Amino acid sequence: MSLPTLLILYGSQTGTAQDTAQRVARQAQRRRLQVQVMPLDNYNVTNLISETLVVFVCATTGQGDPPDNMKNFWRFLFRKSLPVGSLSRLDCAVLGLGDSSYPKFNFVAKKLHKRLQHLGASLLLHVGLADEQHDLGSDAVIDPWLTSFWEKVYALYPPLSDVIQLREDEQLPPTYIFHFLDDVTEKADDRLRVPTEQTVPSRLHPFPAMMIFNRRVTDLSHFQDVRHIEFNVTGSNIEFAAGDVVCMHPRNAAEDIKQFCQLLKLDPESQFLLRATGNTAVPARLPQPCTVHYLVESYLDIAAVPRRSFFELLSTFATNELEREKLVEFSSVAGQNELHTYCNRPRRTALEVLADFPHTTAEVRVDYLLDLFPEIQPRFFSIASSLQVHPQRLQILVAVVQYKTKLYKPRRGLCSSWLASLDPTQGDVYVPLWVKKGSLKFPKEEDTPVIMVGPGTGVAPFRSALQQRIAEGKTANVLFFGCRSESKDFYFRSEWEDLIKAGHLTLFTAFSRDQEEKVYVQHRVRDSAQLLWDLIANKGACCYIAGNAKQMPASVGDALKEVFQQVGGLTAEEAEQMFAAMEKTGQLQSETWS
Repeated sequence: MSLPTLLILYGSQTGTAQDTAQRVARQAQRRRLQVQVMPLDNYNVTNLISETLVVFVCATTGQGDPPDNMKNFWRFLFRKSLPVGSLSRLDCAVLGLGDSSYPKFNFVAKKLHKRLQHLGASLLLHVGLADEQHDLGSDAVIDPWLTSFWEKVYALYPPLSDVIQLREDEQLPPTYIFHFLDDVTEKADDRLRVPTEQTVPSRLHPFPAMMIFNRRVTDLSHFQDVRHIEFNVTGSNIEFAAGDVVCMHPRNAAEDIKQFCQLLKLDPESQFLLRATGNTAVPARLPQPCTVHYLVESYLDIAAVPRRSFFELLSTFATNELEREKLVEFSSVAGQNELHTYCNRPRRTALEVLADFPHTTAEVRVDYLLDLFPEIQPRFFSIASSLQVHPQRLQILVAVVQYKTKLYKPRRGLCSSWLASLDPTQGDVYVPLWVKKGSLKFPKEEDTPVIMVGPGTGVAPFRSALQQRIAEGKTANVLFFGCRSESKDFYFRSEWEDLIKAGHLTLFTAFSRDQEEKVYVQHRVRDSAQLLWDLIANKGACCYIAGNAKQMPASVGDALKEVFQQVGGLTAEEAEQMFAAMEKTGQLQSETWS
């Protein structure tokens, strides 16, 4: 019996599923299996009927949606025309990565598992449902799931038991080799170029949009810096509607780039060509040739909290005994509590870890940089303006993330801090960006009212929607806005007041800290029960909730169900059914983020 080739297909939005897929691949390599890893949309899905062994690793995004890089695969797999039994030759397993604070926890993995079964595939074990909210993070589920997976594979392929595995401390070959250019006749061009052909900007071909303004909109005494930022998108072919999102790759801070290059003894000006060692493609976002500075500034995620895989690989470079022991502990199943205390709880960055392990860092070979550090993932922001009202312009509302942990330096959000640091008054500033469809869809009918609940920066997509709707003559608009203080973080106040005067908006506000007892948007929803029931039950209003995923969406949902009971006379069970029906038909939509 010949050994199988293991195919690992992943759907990843933030890079976690990709990291997990690569971890499964390393375990396969140590068992000397042939292995191939790729995002689901890069795989020709019609080949699935002839595969023998596949692991699917997939995240769930938004309200139970598949990640961007598995959407085409998803559409194909759920075609009604696919014959039952078409995957009868396939042995496979599904590992889901999710967050139980979202209502549709691991929805994609559960649905994929069921569909593969329906198409005749043999599922080797139960679907793995990893949960980011667990005290030990996703690994609390992934570790035992992988142990079970390999037991099943060994049972299917007995000759595997005779194979001598590579030890955990043995280095696997790097995915890429760096070829440094000594005699550089041509300067590496890392600049962003405006595409000459008339294409729509995308992740690989973003549009360098000029920043027009970058204003703080919270009072200087307020604890949080929130920015209203505008970009000029003239000549970009960018189009968007209310509810869409703008995407951008942030850059690492100059001080971090400098420290990183010093720690690893890299010359930021040196140039290299990348060569893949296996069947992996060279990252399309990296120019060839590329400078070390560009690689560290725009590609390597050195300011993120490193995952366990980082410590696994780093430990293989350690020659200092003390450092090696600690890194091996952090890589082990038993050491996950220690790793969480050291890394996840204080939000220690990969760069800070390198500084904490100087002997090991000095041994790191440059060829392993792309194995050690994941790619900087794009960040998404709800668009806060309408193209009809602001032609060739795109606006966003950004809360600058900064907070204290036990570490001396405050923790900073990579993208929000980078954006906040850009000053268009000091010269031309360009930000590479592209736009994608959002999950919120607003009604086309002129007489359908909308009810929008958007506390904090959750109000951004509703500003876009209001501008667009009013430009189209749609004036039945209700907005619930909440913030801490009327005088400190009441975003777009004067705009709302103008719309109220014109009869285009009904506004309900909740300023949680302006009185003894805290008042939130859900309280205002309850207070407006009569109006809301009339709009929803009699006028077919669409409801929207946007903002932080923690407690707010569920609390607003509970408040709406109370409205259905109090004014509509429904039982608790009927209110639940009505709420679920509204979600199913799109009469109730949410866009939340953690």
